[in-house]
Order: sequence, then structure tokens, then C-alpha cells
Amino acid sequence: MKNFYKILGKRIKDLRMEAGISQENFSKYLNVNRVAISQIEKGERKLSAEEIKKISEYFNITTDELLDSDKAVKIIFEKGNSENKEKKPEIRINVPQKNLKKFKEVLLYILNKIGSKPNIGETVLYKILYFIDFDFYEKYEEQLIGATYIKNHFGPTPKEFVKIVKEMDGKDLIKIKSKYFQHPQTKYLPLRKPDLTILQAHELEIIDEVINRLSEMNATQISEYSHEDVPWLTTENGKIIDYESVFYRTPAYSVRD
Repeated sequence: MKNFYKILGKRIKDLRMEAGISQENFSKYLNVNRVAISQIEKGERKLSAEEIKKISEYFNITTDELLDSDKAVKIIFEKGNSENKEKKPEIRINVPQKNLKKFKEVLLYILNKIGSKPNIGETVLYKILYFIDFDFYEKYEEQLIGATYIKNHFGPTPKEFVKIVKEMDGKDLIKIKSKYFQHPQTKYLPLRKPDLTILQAHELEIIDEVINRLSEMNATQISEYSHEDVPWLTTENGKIIDYESVFYRTPAYSVRD
């Protein structure tokens, strides 16, 4: 049984890191302290049935999938007809290649415009990407980046962000650990200009509008702002935010004519 909790703890840690969630944020969701999360991930603390259920919901998988150590949960980039060499069955979060390319160029466009501003850390970037995606979907009823956003304590978080940025690190951008008003901050600075041939005029229009509206906010302000948007309000903690919910936005957030 002790070995079971060690395996489960490592699995939970892998899922948390894959989603780019800190122990502190995860602890707030489970309503425990950060030390308890560390103990869980080391296999030193048993989990109740309710906690296992909440963790499964947070990562949008079933409890059976969480407890099955033979199933790896991965974010997969689709790259043409490349063969899948993984031997274990996987629960996939698919990122089509065309979306991956657009995600990279949109991120680089944002970073070239505002990445050097002291308030633009990872949390602010998450929310700017969210509003770009959801504003575009509301206005044009089609996806721009089409990232998968989950609801957590600090607002919408794009599931694919950490994996994509890891692929870009050192080639397209650099990751920097810094502080903003004595708070730890993760910043990203671009190493190249975006390929604007990937983006259409009406896509750039939405991106610029969101940047102009939100880029002066710090992490706390933009998180609180996102908490009043209907898609976030109507989603359970840890669940994927449904794009269709933008059509129920209040006038303060709606971008439709």
C-alpha cells in the first residue's frame, strides 16, 4: 500500500507539472496547505476518496485513469504522420500542428509588443491568451488559437502553454525568473519576430484590442477581472471552460456588435 501511494503521488506531481500548476495553487484548490501537497506527491500522505475525486476533476480525467499507473497522461503535438512510439496507452490532449504554429506566433506577437513590461508575467499572459481566444470565438464563432483553458483559483489557464513554451525555449523565446513587487514572477522574452503571414487582419485586430485593454493590469487585477467573465463563472473548478459559454456574457465583457 505504501508503494501504491508513492506511485500515485508521482503521478499527481507529473500531472500538476504537465499542466503548469504550482503546489501553492493546487493546494488552494484542494483546500489543504502546500506542505500537504508535497507529502501527497512524495507518497507520505494518504488521500481520501473525496480528494481523489477532486484531483481527477481538476485534471479532467476519471478516477480510474488517475489511479491507473499504466496510463500516461500527455499533451501530444500532432506532427503529420509521425509514428507513435509510446508503449503505454495514453489519455491525449491533442494539439493540431496548425494550432501549435498559430499559438507560437500569437505568443511571440504578444511578447514583442508587451513582454518587456514589468507587469507581464506568466499569469498575465495566461489571461491575455484566454481573452484573445474567447473574444475571437464570441465575435466570429470560430477559434483563433483554440487552446484548452481550465478553471483554477487564479483564473483561466491554458493547458498547453507549459509544453509549447518548453518546445520554444532557447529558440523562439527565453524564460526568466524574476520578481515583481517582491513576488516571484516568470517572464518570457522573445528571441525573434512573429511570422505575421500566419495571422489574418481580423485576428490581429482582436489580439491588439485585448492587449490594449488588459496589458496595464498586474496579475491580481487581471485574475480578478477574469473571475467576472461568464465562461469562468459557469465552470466548475478544475474543469475545461466551454467556448460556447461566451454567448451568455454580460454586456461589460461582450465583444459582439
